[in-house]
Amino acid sequence: MTAESIEQRVHRSFARQGLMQHLGARIVRVEAGLCEVALPYSERVTQQQGGFHGGATGALADIAGGYASLTVAPEGMEVTTVEYKINFLAAFRDGELRATGRVLRAGRRIIVTSAEVLHRAPDGQESVCAVMQQTLAPVARTY
Repeated sequence: MTAESIEQRVHRSFARQGLMQHLGARIVRVEAGLCEVALPYSERVTQQQGGFHGGATGALADIAGGYASLTVAPEGMEVTTVEYKINFLAAFRDGELRATGRVLRAGRRIIVTSAEVLHRAPDGQESVCAVMQQTLAPVARTY
C-alpha cells in the first residue's frame, strides 16, 4: 500500500466519524504506523471548569491510535478498539490538543498502539497532557 493510499483510506474513514466532526477535530498527519489528529478548544470540548474535558481528550487519543493502526491493517479491514488505558497528566484550556498515535506492534489478531496528547497553547508552547496505550482488533469492513 502506498503512502498516498494509506492517507486516502484514513481520510475517507475519518469523514464518517460523527463525533470527531461534531467536536471539530481534523487529521494533521498520516504515515504508515502513525496518525496525528488535532482538536481545537471550543465550548463543545470543555468540562465545567472550562478546561478540555477528559472524555474529549480520551476520544482524541483513541482516534489517533485507531487511525495509526488502520494504516497497517489489511486491505478491506477496519479496526475497532478493544481497550485503552489513559493517564491524564495536566489540564489545559484554549489553544488545541494534538494527539499522535503510533503502532507499537501489529499482529494478525491485535494491534497495540500508544498515543501522546500535547496541548499547544495560543503562543505555540507545547505541554504533554495525556498518554494512552491501546489494543485494537482488525474487523471486516461493513460498508
